[in-house]
Amino acid sequence: QQLNCKANVLGRVLQEEGVTKGTYVGISLERSSNIVVAILAVLKAGATYVPVDPGNPKERIQFILDDARIDIVIVDEVSKTTLPLTGRKSVDVSMCCMSLEDGNLEQLHNVDDVAYVIYTSGTTGKPKGVEIPHANVDRLFYATESDFEFNNNDVWTMFHSYAFDFSVWEMWGALLFGGRLVIVPKVVAQAPSEFYRLLKDEGVTVLNQTPTAFTHLIKEDEAQCIDEGQSSVSALALRYVIFGGEALDFSALGNWVNRHGYNTPALINMYGITETTVHVTYHKVSEIDLVKKRSLIGRPIDDLSLYILDGNFQLVPPGVAGEM
Repeated sequence: QQLNCKANVLGRVLQEEGVTKGTYVGISLERSSNIVVAILAVLKAGATYVPVDPGNPKERIQFILDDARIDIVIVDEVSKTTLPLTGRKSVDVSMCCMSLEDGNLEQLHNVDDVAYVIYTSGTTGKPKGVEIPHANVDRLFYATESDFEFNNNDVWTMFHSYAFDFSVWEMWGALLFGGRLVIVPKVVAQAPSEFYRLLKDEGVTVLNQTPTAFTHLIKEDEAQCIDEGQSSVSALALRYVIFGGEALDFSALGNWVNRHGYNTPALINMYGITETTVHVTYHKVSEIDLVKKRSLIGRPIDDLSLYILDGNFQLVPPGVAGEM
């Protein structure tokens, strides 16, 4: 209720500053629950949020602000002094605390309106701003519901930057199913021992990781088991570890499954890109994957189809290499 009220207050502040349907609003905040408040406020105002991670290089920040033609940015104490705001309005996120008694705003958007714009890494050239409508996020969770059966007892972490589309899965997975979302401070995310302690203390059940980040966690898990015995393993409440963002080397999971097995938690490999709304395929890791040392991205999510095409965009026969 407090979260909703804060988002309503900030949403009205944005509307008073001229934000309306079709407005792109930058969000540049340090990691805290205020990120969720700001995102909800922008959506409640009928607008589109554009994450601008203050930890990004200045050149990337400037490019995003200019390329998305952002005229207004939600800031905090840090970003309002470091961001290139000349010619742009800024709204301090702390204004969400002006009141905690404010009703919901009138819904201004529809399912086809753009909910967010996330910029790609730009490894193959200039970063691209990808516009994702509300409907795409909604269908992502509807289509994967039978695979995961997320519920209001689940505890999620927002481990990744909100400027990385993995965060869309982390945040809305918690909120849409009534679960709890733990915002992981940056210093904790960068310290495997601290993050491991957070997983235990908060009773996290759904963990989303890039394979690289999970490699560090595997080492920490092994160290904890040596120090504390099997009590360390039983202290984890994880139901799922969901991989994304990078290719997963299944053979690297051997030490983990020796201690935890394949089902507590289940290890799920998912593949997708920013343009396709986080995930498009699903694969539950099994013993045969580690034996054969293969890396599979699995089957398409239930409401999608996947095609392997040649250079002329024609279907290739089974077993012939091509592009998805």
